[in-house]
Amino acid sequence: MKPLQLYGLKKCSTCVKALAWLDERKIAWRFTDYRDEPVSRDQLLDWKQQLGDWPKLVNRASMTWRNLPDALKTAETDEQWLALIADHPTLVRRPVLVQENGQLSVGFSDKKYSELVG
Repeated sequence: MKPLQLYGLKKCSTCVKALAWLDERKIAWRFTDYRDEPVSRDQLLDWKQQLGDWPKLVNRASMTWRNLPDALKTAETDEQWLALIADHPTLVRRPVLVQENGQLSVGFSDKKYSELVG
């Protein structure tokens, strides 16, 4: 079985919990820190499409979002969202889990991961 692909931040406590959960169940994974390796424009557009819209991919409860100037919080077009994420990659919810079949999930909970891969 091909390893699951996760995207997030190495030091994010939620990402650490998700990886520990996978390790406990001996589920193979690969992890990409999107500060070190930014997610491509096409991949972000695909994620947005799968989730339904940018607000489902962008964590608007985060400190990063709250600290943005109000003028940047009015993104409406794909180009505006992509530029915002390029400048502030920590806005993307995490972890992002991409399964072998391409199915996407954001965030982590024991229940969610049990249903998806457990």
